[in-house]
Amino acid sequence: MKKFLVSLILLIFIIFISLLIALSTLGIETKKFNKLISNKAAKTKNINLKLNSIKFKIDPRELSLFLETKNPEIVYRDVKLPAKNVNVYVDFLSLLKSDFKIKKIGLISKELDINHIKKISSFIKPSNSKNFLNNLIKEAKINTEIEIFLSDQGSFQNFIAKGKISDLKIKLIKDYEFSKVNLNFFADKNDILIQNIKGDLEDIKISDGDLKLNFENGLRLVSNFDAKIDFNEETFQKYTNLFKDYDLTFNLNNLKTDLNNNISINLDNTYKVKDYNYSFSGKIDKSKIKLSNSFNSSITQEKITEIFLVDTDIRSEFKPNYINIKGLGKYSFDNLNYSKISLENTIKNNLTNLKLDFDFLRDLKLDLINYKKTKNSVANIKIDIKKNKQFTNIAKLNFQEDKNFIEIENLKIKKNKVLSFKRIIVSTENNDFLIKGDKKIIIEGSKFDATNLSNIFNNQNENNTLENLNSDIEINFKNVKIPMSENLQNFKLLGEIQKGKLVKITSKGDYGDNNFLDISMKKNKSNEGHYLEIYSDKTRPLLSKYSFFSGLSGGKLLFTSVINKSQTYSKLKIENFKLVNAPGVIQLLSLADLGGLADLAKGEGLSFNLLEIDMEKTKDSLKINEIIALGPSISVLMEGYQNKDLTSLRGTLVPAKTLNKMISKIPVIGKIVIPKEIGEGLFGISFKIKGPKGKLKTTINPIRTLTPRFLQRILDKR
Repeated sequence: MKKFLVSLILLIFIIFISLLIALSTLGIETKKFNKLISNKAAKTKNINLKLNSIKFKIDPRELSLFLETKNPEIVYRDVKLPAKNVNVYVDFLSLLKSDFKIKKIGLISKELDINHIKKISSFIKPSNSKNFLNNLIKEAKINTEIEIFLSDQGSFQNFIAKGKISDLKIKLIKDYEFSKVNLNFFADKNDILIQNIKGDLEDIKISDGDLKLNFENGLRLVSNFDAKIDFNEETFQKYTNLFKDYDLTFNLNNLKTDLNNNISINLDNTYKVKDYNYSFSGKIDKSKIKLSNSFNSSITQEKITEIFLVDTDIRSEFKPNYINIKGLGKYSFDNLNYSKISLENTIKNNLTNLKLDFDFLRDLKLDLINYKKTKNSVANIKIDIKKNKQFTNIAKLNFQEDKNFIEIENLKIKKNKVLSFKRIIVSTENNDFLIKGDKKIIIEGSKFDATNLSNIFNNQNENNTLENLNSDIEINFKNVKIPMSENLQNFKLLGEIQKGKLVKITSKGDYGDNNFLDISMKKNKSNEGHYLEIYSDKTRPLLSKYSFFSGLSGGKLLFTSVINKSQTYSKLKIENFKLVNAPGVIQLLSLADLGGLADLAKGEGLSFNLLEIDMEKTKDSLKINEIIALGPSISVLMEGYQNKDLTSLRGTLVPAKTLNKMISKIPVIGKIVIPKEIGEGLFGISFKIKGPKGKLKTTINPIRTLTPRFLQRILDKR
């Protein structure tokens, strides 16, 4: 009996398992439920369901019963949806009752064209999603499986959809497209997950992309994808319309890079952006940036028109009121010689912070301190700049080239004008000094190279970059290197700066051997101008950069000037000097056939007792009221003018014998001053020097008589 019971139980178990396998695979075909299911579907708005034969089956995974039909005809809103298979999961107990309950519907579709979806898009909410579907998606093929979950009352509760989309084409801004897109998706009522996104964003190759959408409390979008870019100049031309409304300072002509991108966007219930975060990282294999306006500065001899980047790692992050970009790699201005560069640019609210650390190979010169860097040396430059709406602050600038070092700290600039600075340190071969810019500007150090100062002051334009500076100033240098290999020791200056210009000066320096330099400036009480006076026991260091004084040696100098807003009146007086190898004077003497004097000027030099220049300078021109030079061999009287385009001088040159003869004929005075044995028959010479800069032409005209004005000025000076 026991054996029989065991066999019976085993048989029942085998029959049950066989029945379970049969029901889960083959099922039991029946048409009894066709009408029941169709009527149930008809109660749902806009759905018409026509079924073929139905199989009653068991889903072993969910241990539930379901009805399966193949190739049903589903019509929604008069649009026929191609379906491959439909599974209807039912409450088994409800089959025994009149109240038939559907728990879940599973649908496997045939391949859908996007036009099928567009035809039923009227039920899609919100409306902007519907517009996106109808207007921006141009092509797509969809294969999907959908499971719809119903409540006990038969109402919609949730759904799960998964599948694949291929050959997707989406229209973007300005007729640009995201095409040849393939992806997998998974979705339910609250989330959509898209994976394995691959396609062409115009000329950008997108791969390994994923996208997640969450519809709880608005919309949250999270995405990650790789982008491969390989653009040349011709490719960039296709996208010029994207940037025509932006005033860009550069153009990308070449770019090859692989970037990993991360996007996160939060929208509220009205689909207004609440927050976003976009970041990317990758490597720029090569890039060519062409500047809209070439960079040309007085400190660099070569123009910079292009910047090349290679092997550069780049990272960035964009958030509301925040942008951060980092780069580390190599750069070049000629695509030949590459140097390392590291940068970080952060924009937060209204503050921009740029940090740069790079090596610099090109020539560089700083005329103010007479420093030059050649291509053979490498300089390292570190810059930390902070900029807001009010001003730009160079928080730190370090320049290092071999043993040469320059540091600037907290230099504030507004509209290319200096507002203030904290400290400047200069240490080069010929310079070693410190500038402090607190309540009073203090400049002090052991040495300063001032050989180019006269050139700088002579070439300065009207753009006064220091016009916002108002401060007392104190300067102390132990040694100052000045032109003609001269040195000035123990130079001290006390002064006052107003609107970037010195308005008060008291200074003194020592040339050695009891020779001194004195400079003073004070306000002119009669007007708003200033009175400047310079006395120097040496002339060459102060006049070496002016071609007019080429060949001058020896003498003592006194320069006085009344400086007004629109005009400057100046007088220069030099006593007891020589002209040696002065090209202009030698040419004039040679043209006048004064061979002896010309030879003297080439040799030991022409001696002069006195030179006086009276001139007026305005914004655009220099008027020379008078130049008079008196010497034992020759005397000269000149006048003229100089502007941007032209130099014009005219004057009279008289050898000493002729001058002496003319003076000797003056009653009483002539007999006292000039002996009778002075020879006769010599003549004076009038001359003109005229032409544009660098192309002056000299003409002469021998004359027998001298003008009364010439004689009067000579007598006055003698």
